[in-house]
Amino acid sequence: MKDLLTSKRFWLMWAGYALFMLMWYGSTNWLPIAAFNRLPGPIEVITEWVNPDPFYGISIFTAPYYTHILYSVARATTAFLLAVALGVPLGILMGWSTRFNEYASGLFGLLRPIPPLAWVPVAILLFAQPEAAVVFVTFLVAFFATTMNTFVGVRSIDKDYFRAAECLGSSPTQVLRHVIIPGALPHIFTGLQIAMGAAWFSLAAGEMIAAQYGLGFLVFESYNLIQFPTIVIGMATLGLAGYISSALIRVVGKRLMQWREQALGMEG
Repeated sequence: MKDLLTSKRFWLMWAGYALFMLMWYGSTNWLPIAAFNRLPGPIEVITEWVNPDPFYGISIFTAPYYTHILYSVARATTAFLLAVALGVPLGILMGWSTRFNEYASGLFGLLRPIPPLAWVPVAILLFAQPEAAVVFVTFLVAFFATTMNTFVGVRSIDKDYFRAAECLGSSPTQVLRHVIIPGALPHIFTGLQIAMGAAWFSLAAGEMIAAQYGLGFLVFESYNLIQFPTIVIGMATLGLAGYISSALIRVVGKRLMQWREQALGMEG
């Protein structure tokens, strides 16, 4: 804790937060621009957020707030796990096998630029349940990010490692375990962090259209009901959830990297 309080990065981070809050307050209270004056200020939002009896019904003391969070967390986690389960193997195959990459890269490159909102009508047609449709839209964005970073990670491995493994008589399974996965792991975890962040913003888009609960639904419903502080509360909660989930992935990645470095040191 002492090291954290004396860290320059820690204080710069909080200085950035403070500067943002000052700019937000100044924009809504001091600038003679009608568009900014319609926005809720930080004091109004924070007061509503921590109010035991919120005017618009959503705060840290109300059960519906946590219901929306739980729905969004469950959807984002499900979509992310599916993206990892399918995207990592596909990225490894695309990076490892030139022939497989030739088959898959064209279709993959065609589908990847399609924005998540364009998939929403297709998802509603494909799945009878809105819940599955939202998870599907969320999954797609995370899946593409995971696959591409895994692919780049495999392609970045020095070819000499593959030649050395071949000379030593390694089987494909051994090459996968001792060359491909360790070599691509840094890129994979970078992709997982990107995928988790992408999952949250695509989740919000899906929930606005095809859900009855969730933070994205909360934001859109608050807009329809002209509850502007609640819109910001929902947006801020989405940001916090995305930041925390990406940070957890980063922590797991660092620990796995340390374990791998220690294993390589012992082998050396």
